[in-house]
Amino acid sequence: MAAQYARVFTEQHPQARLGLVAAACGAHALTALGWDGPANYDNDIAKFSAVVRDWEHRFGARVVAVGFDTLHLSVAAPPIETEDSLLVAAEHFAFCPDNVWQGSPPYPLAAYAERIVGMNSWDFWWD
Repeated sequence: MAAQYARVFTEQHPQARLGLVAAACGAHALTALGWDGPANYDNDIAKFSAVVRDWEHRFGARVVAVGFDTLHLSVAAPPIETEDSLLVAAEHFAFCPDNVWQGSPPYPLAAYAERIVGMNSWDFWWD
């Protein structure tokens, strides 16, 4: 899933560049490279790395791309039931409230949860 999403991502973002980080996994790479994507929200990147590491285990999430204020994950096993998706949506909201509050259009949490059912990529951005 990560390779497939990486292909799609690079087609949609031809300006993207490859970055290599000496880390055991993508979650650890965020901390190792000193990524400050959610700086306007929280400056403790270790908390974000811990959440991504948990999602790696639970959903087969893989870091595909990072930007100045963005994080793009492929997701091999997303929630497929609305009830489960609502719990994950709450995690997304705690992780990156801008996805819900400032989404296009802004989503109530239940609508955001419906949107991520079966979704194989999760994109986050902090304003």
